[in-house]
Amino acid sequence: MNLTPSPNVGPVLGVLLAGGQSRRMGGGDKSLNQLNGAPLLEHVIERAASQTDHLILNANGDPARFEGFSLPVVADTFAGFAGPLAGILTGLEWARDNLPQAQWIVTMATDTPFFPQDLVQRFVAAVAAEDADMAMATSDNNRHPVFGLWPVRLADDLRHALTAQGVRKVLHWTDRFNLVQVDFSTPTFDPFFNVNRPEDLAQAQKLMAENTS
Repeated sequence: MNLTPSPNVGPVLGVLLAGGQSRRMGGGDKSLNQLNGAPLLEHVIERAASQTDHLILNANGDPARFEGFSLPVVADTFAGFAGPLAGILTGLEWARDNLPQAQWIVTMATDTPFFPQDLVQRFVAAVAAEDADMAMATSDNNRHPVFGLWPVRLADDLRHALTAQGVRKVLHWTDRFNLVQVDFSTPTFDPFFNVNRPEDLAQAQKLMAENTS
């Protein structure tokens, strides 16, 4: 178990989102593709574990394919492949039911192996500084809704938005709240570079060779 970013925050649950259908990679699990001799998911877990107290993997289908990673595998609690919002809801409800002392979850994509190693720390600091409800990552004037810090207290609100109001986009839900956007732009490359297509794996390998952090 790792230290939380602040003693006043309590444990933070990390939720690794792998619920997509990976159409641009030809199906299957993007996160199981090899990068620098290890599954993409292994690189993501290493970065996420150093910033959170607990980790779960949000993935649909047979959980046995992830058994080598020693993480709880939690399927969407909202049916129909509703995208990242379903993964956020799943994390919020899992934290509420299994980690009652946790007030926050942080979501991270499993196809993004270079996301910042101070992601959670800066999210927590920004929420505190702005007295915000939640935080979301940005870089190079782009928002990254999959990378966010979300309060467990809004689990019921999000379920209602999905079931009763038909909300499907993260930004349509976050527009209702005081959201702080945290900029992680760097002069070298986008830390939220993600592996969507087979050719992206080659680019990720190049980036990994050029950047050791």
